[in-house]
Amino acid sequence: MEDRAASAGDHIQTPQLRRRLGRADLRAVPETRKALRELLRHWGRPGRSDIAELLTSELVTNAIVHTDREAVLTATVGPRGLRVEVRDFVARRPRLRVPNADDGTNGRGLLLVQSLADAWGVVAHGVGKAVWFELDAGAA
Repeated sequence: MEDRAASAGDHIQTPQLRRRLGRADLRAVPETRKALRELLRHWGRPGRSDIAELLTSELVTNAIVHTDREAVLTATVGPRGLRVEVRDFVARRPRLRVPNADDGTNGRGLLLVQSLADAWGVVAHGVGKAVWFELDAGAA
């Protein structure tokens, strides 16, 4: 796992967290939340980092549970806000679906992302895809 942050000698590098997520490693979810919390310690209005943690947990969990491969998380704090991206190596795109009462707690992740993020999407790559969201630091 790799955490990176801007250092004094770097050229205008923005604070960033980058982590490899092991195949089927559910421990990565709380570990990633903790690392993100540290990255966002002084970022945004109250509550924004909590939303970022929740949405990041959803994307990380989806990548771990719905693929049989490793994934890579990148969280970048920039002048416009926070961008979190989880790239996996499976071409199948996630589906936004409305869960029914029989689903228990499953199937709500992308609905949370759609509801709480300022922007989100899926980008296809040569091998796999990246699911991302953005949050403005100042939004209420």
